[in-house]
This record gives sequence, structure tokens and C-alpha cells, in this order.
Amino acid sequence: MELLPRSPGEFGSAPYWDRFFRQRGQRPFEWYGAFPELCPVLLKYVRPRDKVLVVGCGNSELSEQMYDTGMCEDIVNIDISDTVIRQMQERSASRRPKMSYLQMDMLQMDFPDAHFQVALDKGTLDAILTDDEEITLSKVDRMFAEISRVLQVGGRYLCVSLAQAHVLKKAVEYFSQAGWVVRVHEVATSRDKQQFVLPIFVYVMTKFRKIPGSAPQILEICSEEQDKPLRLESTERLVEAVKDRQHYALVCSQLSKGPCGEQLSLDLCDKASGRPRYTLHVVDSPAVKPSRDNRFAIFIIPQGRETEWLFGSEEGRRQLAASAGFGRLVTAALHREQHYEGMASIQAELSGKVMELAPPGLPARQQVPFLSVGGDIGVRTVRYSDTSPLSGEFVVEDVKGDDACYFRRLVFLSNRNVVQSEARLLTPAPPPAQKKRKKDKKKPGLAEPPVAIDKSYLCCEHHKAMVAGLCLLGSSNPLPAPIAVLVVGLGGGSLPLFIHDYFSQAHVAVVEIDPSMLEVATRWFGFSQGDRMQVHVADGLDHIAKLAAEAPAQYDTIMFDVDSKDLTVGMSCPPPAFVEKPFLEKVKTILKPKGVFVLNLVCRDARLKESVLAILREVFPLLYVRRIDGEVNEILFCQPCPESRRDPVELTVLAQALEGSMQQLGRTWDSSYVLADMLQAITIL
Repeated sequence: MELLPRSPGEFGSAPYWDRFFRQRGQRPFEWYGAFPELCPVLLKYVRPRDKVLVVGCGNSELSEQMYDTGMCEDIVNIDISDTVIRQMQERSASRRPKMSYLQMDMLQMDFPDAHFQVALDKGTLDAILTDDEEITLSKVDRMFAEISRVLQVGGRYLCVSLAQAHVLKKAVEYFSQAGWVVRVHEVATSRDKQQFVLPIFVYVMTKFRKIPGSAPQILEICSEEQDKPLRLESTERLVEAVKDRQHYALVCSQLSKGPCGEQLSLDLCDKASGRPRYTLHVVDSPAVKPSRDNRFAIFIIPQGRETEWLFGSEEGRRQLAASAGFGRLVTAALHREQHYEGMASIQAELSGKVMELAPPGLPARQQVPFLSVGGDIGVRTVRYSDTSPLSGEFVVEDVKGDDACYFRRLVFLSNRNVVQSEARLLTPAPPPAQKKRKKDKKKPGLAEPPVAIDKSYLCCEHHKAMVAGLCLLGSSNPLPAPIAVLVVGLGGGSLPLFIHDYFSQAHVAVVEIDPSMLEVATRWFGFSQGDRMQVHVADGLDHIAKLAAEAPAQYDTIMFDVDSKDLTVGMSCPPPAFVEKPFLEKVKTILKPKGVFVLNLVCRDARLKESVLAILREVFPLLYVRRIDGEVNEILFCQPCPESRRDPVELTVLAQALEGSMQQLGRTWDSSYVLADMLQAITIL
């Protein structure tokens, strides 16, 4: 039996719908959403004395159920199909005397102006707005104009829809620009009985007289679990909010079918602000033999530790799930902009929501364990936050790591899962400050006492590898010779500061494009300039080009530790312009013949990485690589002189000699950092 149209255009055809309802007969056809699910929303906007118009009624039971439950009786149903109108008249004539059915085209209705308080549309707009062709959009405009005409001021147009982006955007823009208040409700549905994977929405457009001038648009979204609507600033933001809810429904649908081969992620947002509160990752471990008690668990990642490999990478989370011994593990990362009372409050907040992510067959009242490290939610204190024209929003925060150590971090919020700079604190950070009252506009951390930075400790593994590259200079002299070092990219200043403090004859020049970072490094990370440390606030590309033209062969070591702000490129460090051949030739020009160029490369695009390596080989005859376990970072050591080549044994000897000379000078760093260990895994490309 052919019930679906041959083309979307037939949805607006009276002959198609006549044929459809003749073939279907008296069986009700519900586009989506049964009356019990829609009822809570309808009750908010339909009053018993309202005169209601139902457009494109079909043979849905919605009007009959509204009538029979006493919600409203003065209901006029119209449809383009004469066949279905006759069917519905026969079905309701004697039982529902106050309700009528009329064959009518909603694009050209016969009703007088301002005749109804409510217009109800269940799927009709979705059926018409199937594409963005001009003829379709013109038809929709006529539909909206007619609905607007027949509604009184203060009347409501209720549109039940799956909220495809183009449908929602069209409706919201049309009515909000006409001065109407627009509110979108997500309908609470039972997922196991739901006909569609996507959730159902009701657009509620309330008619107001348009105010002359530029009155602000009122756009809101709410769900049954919210106490009050969330107001949004634009149509685009409203469409995005609906997409987020649709994505959540798709994730839940996929998870309800069984184990997933890939890790699914989603954000749960704060009801009041709409900002992310929890980021969840769902990890299935098919190898775990299921039992009653190990099918499902929630793991709360302590605050500030979400960037660690175990929690912040797919492979790390996979290992975490396997070691925890659960068939499905949901990890929950806590966001820095949010406040959390403790593990008990988080458990109460998440318990109902995460059950929607449970594996199939899990009993509804099954006790689900909440896990964490050490049983607490960790400590994160934002010390300072600001916005830079060059780096965007950033924060300086103190977090509690393993063994009760505290660390200070610089994080760019454009890439919030990456720690830009990190330093260990010598003294524990003070407890989090009490929540400030709204009238207190002072930025966090401005009046707080400084905390001493442990300058003997390099937190970042890639910084340890970069410093170890100094051994390639080949000086086995027990007292290291003077060296000139150029570092491009300051961040918190940990890398140049370590070289300055532990290589007593090193003269370090730093190039940093963002003056805000120099202020942050100085104020929050213990960085300072002096006779052997100088910062140039400049674009690294321009600075090196200028040096190449003026003073070639002046640096023993050049280090690039600079991030890219363009997140669309598969290389986050360095920016692509820093690894173009003409620029690398300039880098080679200012490097001494037996010097070493050290590059922190973070590239997830395999083809792009091969291209970068090929260019580096063209410029530098000798190329080493040190890969960082558990990270994307690769440290490349590039030398212009092929005769400088050394095998790992020679490098180990050089590293041991250098560390010995440091000890003689009384300059010993943290014992966990061994130069020779860093060089054992180095390979020649």
C-alpha cells in the first residue's frame, strides 16, 4: 500500500491526501506525539473558553481528546482533504456537537480577522516546509500570514514539530521579527515508546502588537524539568540549543541498542545559564563479562584533572573503564565556571539523567555506583581570568593533583581541554574563595597573596624533552660553555625560566606576540627578566625575519613552543606559517652551524604531519624525534650540520656529563627529571 508521497511537494497536494486517507481508512494517523505527552504543554496555553483552530487536522485524535478531557470544546478543524473531513465529521458529529470539521485551504482561510485565541498545528508545518525552494517558502509565508490574521492579539500559535533546523529557523525568524514572543518547549516522551528517535518540540508563538522601532526579540526554550524558560539572545542560539537536545536524544537512542564501538560524548548544561556543567563520555568495554553488579558505573573526574591522559584521551578512558571492570562507564568532567557542593550533590544531580545512558536491559531501579579518585571531586580555584585580543578568553587556576600537590595552570578557553602552561606550587593553594555577591565586580585573584612557584620542576613532558635537546650541542665540558637560546612562545614562562635558572651561562631571548601573556607569566608564574633573560613582544615570524636579515648565525638553540589559534587546522602547534620552507630557511640562517632547532609539533592530521616532516628534512639534513608517551606532542630536533649526528649512547653520555656539571654547580632540579631518560627514546628520522 502506497502511503508516502512520491515527492515532498505532494505533501501540499489535496489529491494526495484524499488518496492517503481513502487507503488508510478510519485508523487515526498521528504524525508524532500522543495526547498524554502533549497534554502538559497544551494545558499551559489552551484555556477552556478559547476558540481553537486546528490546521491540517487529518484524522488525528488530538482534537477529540482535547474535547473529551474538557481541555477545550470550541474547536474548528480544517484540512485540505475533503475525504478526511467527511470521515472526521461522521466520527464526531453526534458525540462532539461544539466541534466542527471544515474542508479548507489554510493558505486562504474564510475566517474573519482575529477570530481565534489559539491556532494548533501538529506536523503540518513540517509537512509543507520540506525544502528551501522559493515556491515552498512563499507557501509557508502565506500560511504564517493567514494564521497571524485569524489570531487575536494575545493569541497563541502552537506548532508541534521535530524542529529541523530550517523549519525552526523559518518559524522563529518570521514571528519574532513581527514582534511575537517565541518559546520552544521540548516534549517529555517515553523513549521506549517513542516513534521517532528525535525529540518532539512545541513552538509557542504569542501574538503582540509590533512596537515601532527596534524592540528586543524575546526567544526562550524550556523543558518539563525546568522551573522557568531559558532566554536566549538570538535565533541562531535558539537553533543551537534545540540541536543540543536532538544530539542528546540521538546519543541515548544509540546507547539503548547495545555497546558502541566509538566513545560518545555530550554536555549537560546548567538550567539557569545554559552553559555546560558536565561533559560526559560513554565508554563501553565489550570484553568485560557482564554480571548484575558490573554493568554500569559513573566516574567523576576530579576538578582540574580532566586534561590528564587517563581522563582526557580516548585510549586513557578506555584503560580507565577496563581497570574499573564495568561494561559501560560514563566519565563526567566538571566545568570551571560551575560550583559543586560535593560528591553527594553531584550524585543527586546526575542520577536521573545518566540512567538515560544506561545499557539496554538495566533495571530502572538498579543502584549505579559513582566512582572517583580518592572519593572526592578535587579542588579547582580560578585565580585570574581575562580576555586578550590575541589569545581570547583565558584563566589562571590552581588545581589539586596527585599526592596532595597543587599546580597552577594557564588555560585558553578556546581550547579548554589543553593546559597551555603549568607550574607546581611550593605551598598548598588556599581553599576556594567564597562565592562573591553580584555587586562585587572584582576579578578573582586580584587581592590574593602570591604563592611560591617550584622552579625546579618541569610539569610538561614535552618541555623536559625540549630542554634535553641542549645535549645535542655536544659540549662535554664539565662547566657548560655560554649558549644563546631563542624561545618563541612564552605562555607561563616555565620553559625559558628553567633554562635560565639551571644553565647558568645561558642567555635567553623570548619572543611573545601577546603582551597579556607577559603580564600573566610575571604576575602568576614567577617569571622575571634580567641580564640573561629578555622578552621581545613581537610576532615571531617578523622577529626572526628581521634577525635573519641583520645578524645571521647568532643562536646555539632555537625553540618553538607556540600554539595555533586556528582550531580548524589539524595542527595545533605551531601555526602553519612557522613550518613553511621560506621561514624555516630564515630559522636556519640565525642558527649556528652546530646549533639545534627544537620544535614542539602537535599534529593530528597524518598527511599534514608528513608534509611538515618533508619540509624540515629539506631544510635540516639531520632530524631527530622524541615522541611523548600518551600525548600527541612530538619534539623534533633539527640540525643544519649532518656531521653533528650522534647515536643514543653518545647522547646518554653527554646528558650524564651535563647533569654532573650541574650538580657540581649546586644546580640540581627535581629528581624525577633525568636528561638521559629523555634521550634514550630519541630516534633519527
